[in-house]
Amino acid sequence: MPSQLAVHAMHQGDMRIVADARGASLQMDYPLKNEGGEGMTPLEALLASLAGCSGNTLALLLRKASQPVEGIEVFVHASRRDEHPTVLTDIALEFVVTGAGVQRSAIESALARAEATVCPVWAMLKPSTRITSSYRIVER
Repeated sequence: MPSQLAVHAMHQGDMRIVADARGASLQMDYPLKNEGGEGMTPLEALLASLAGCSGNTLALLLRKASQPVEGIEVFVHASRRDEHPTVLTDIALEFVVTGAGVQRSAIESALARAEATVCPVWAMLKPSTRITSSYRIVER
């Protein structure tokens, strides 16, 4: 039987939404005319989900490969259409892996697995959006 997920979202006025799941909250905003805004836009939250899923997946797979990883950062950049719906057309993931002696081949293998079979957010987005990934190692 498939597992179930649930999120409750409540409109807070203007273009603000607060979503709750399992006791955690995420505030999203969609500021009009480049006004401030108090939270991420929904598309930024989607990119954050991709960064979190792919970053955690990479960390897990590198740990299983006994790599001496001290930290992982994920930078995500995306392009979106000007016409409605203003969907994302291209996403670039850059992974920064910190550690002494982390093997490039281990990172490349882990990223290939993350994309192909492990990270569900990546798997959901890639049929409709071009996603590229790159990495660099910061030696400690």
